[in-house]
Amino acid sequence: MDRYNERILQELTSNGKITNAELAQKIGLSASACLRRVQELENKGIIKGYRAVLNHEALGRGFVAYVTVGLSTHTSEAQKRFEEAIFLSHEVIECHNVTGSFEYLLRVETTDLKSYKIFHSETLGMLPHIATITTHMVMESTKDERA
Repeated sequence: MDRYNERILQELTSNGKITNAELAQKIGLSASACLRRVQELENKGIIKGYRAVLNHEALGRGFVAYVTVGLSTHTSEAQKRFEEAIFLSHEVIECHNVTGSFEYLLRVETTDLKSYKIFHSETLGMLPHIATITTHMVMESTKDERA
C-alpha cells in the first residue's frame, strides 16, 4: 500500500461510481496506471465489491437498533442454529459473533418500534438457547461510514 492506493481507496469509498478518468485525475495518475492499480486492489481482495448506499428511512426501515444476544448454551451447535435462524431474518442487517459478556451483536432495522417488538417476540423470542436479549435503540447516527 502506497499513498496512491490509499487515495484510490479513499475516493472509491466516498464515490464508487466515479469514472476511472475522474479517479486518475483526482489522485494524479494516468488513466491506465490508475486502472491497473484498481484492478490489482480488486484481484488482491482489498476491494471486495461495489454497492449502493440506501436510504433505509425512505424504504420504511427507519427504526434501527443494536441488539446483544447471550446464549444459554455455548456449543458450536447452538451457535450454528442461532446463526442459521438469523440469516433468514430480513430485519437483521448485520450479525457479529463477539467476545465479552454476550455472544452476538445484531444490527436490526424495522419500520418502527411496533414492528421491532414483533421481531423481538416472534423471531428472537422463539429461538432456542437464548439467555439474554438487550436492545439499544439508535436515536441518531452522527457518523456512519459503512458502504
